[in-house]
Amino acid sequence: MVTANRAGVFALTEVQAGGKRPRYQLLDSLRGVAILAMIVFHVAWDLYYFGYSPVDVTTDLGWVIFQKSILSSFLLLVGAGLVLAHGNGIRWRKFWRRFAVLVAGALLVTAGTYWMFPDFFVFFGVLHAIALFSLMGLAFLRLPSWLVAGIGVAVIAANFLYNDPVFATRELGWIGFWPTSPPTSDVVPIFPWFGVVLLGIAGMRLVLASPLAGRLEQAYSNEPVARGLAFIGRWSLAIYIVHQPLIIGLLWGLSQLQAPVLSPPVLTQSQAFVKSCTESCLATGSDLARCDRYCGCAVEQVEIGNLWEAVAATDPTPEQRTQFNAVANLCSAMADKAP
Repeated sequence: MVTANRAGVFALTEVQAGGKRPRYQLLDSLRGVAILAMIVFHVAWDLYYFGYSPVDVTTDLGWVIFQKSILSSFLLLVGAGLVLAHGNGIRWRKFWRRFAVLVAGALLVTAGTYWMFPDFFVFFGVLHAIALFSLMGLAFLRLPSWLVAGIGVAVIAANFLYNDPVFATRELGWIGFWPTSPPTSDVVPIFPWFGVVLLGIAGMRLVLASPLAGRLEQAYSNEPVARGLAFIGRWSLAIYIVHQPLIIGLLWGLSQLQAPVLSPPVLTQSQAFVKSCTESCLATGSDLARCDRYCGCAVEQVEIGNLWEAVAATDPTPEQRTQFNAVANLCSAMADKAP
């Protein structure tokens, strides 16, 4: 049951009937904010993909930071949720039920992206990672918080201290350690991202052992915005699964109608580069799948190295030719290793 205080905030006073643990509105609300932010990111990504926005959110620094922040918040909440749900003893029936839903959702994402982007389908995205990380996280629930936090930091740091091109394949890309992303539109590898889950576990355990635990239990608001965010947070998995097909379907429908409110698609600098690269690659006799992998790698390296001036040069300098050769060698190796 709940009791109201003078500020209109409600304090949880008893465990819910039937022995269920109470919902923490604050965490649900934070999850709701995260899913709304992810929708904003995906809308921007889809607008770029359909050619209605010149901003490549996969390389623009501001958007990249935004996307990494969203993912970090989700994974921190995964760790916190594991502590709240299973910190006093693993409730296996509930865990396996949620695990099965996550795996089913992950398989839907894989199937859907394979249908739309067969060369860059999602083989280990957010849902795949949350399912595996939740299972792995159970082993850390009873360890000392300082040890869990230390391991989390080590997992994150390891990804920045070591890399090898052998991991840039679908077979090993889910582990991490790759210098360039494997051929996929989204990947959340163990290194470094499981480290964020471990930090969430350690952080929530520290909160529950401090006076902040009481504040967390009492953080309940009857305001419409708070209740709305909490509702979205409780249904974040379902929203995650359905929002992208709805957005893509809407944009595709608008593009088919050629709605006047939308500008005709214009190739961005990156898109023009990939188009030209693909045409040149196909002219050498390579198949389309290999050319897609090669040119996707090439445009990523050009973006990272800010080589656009060199690309536009009619008479490249020796240094620019050396840079081009390095990109060509790396991307040829990446394209040949991919299945």
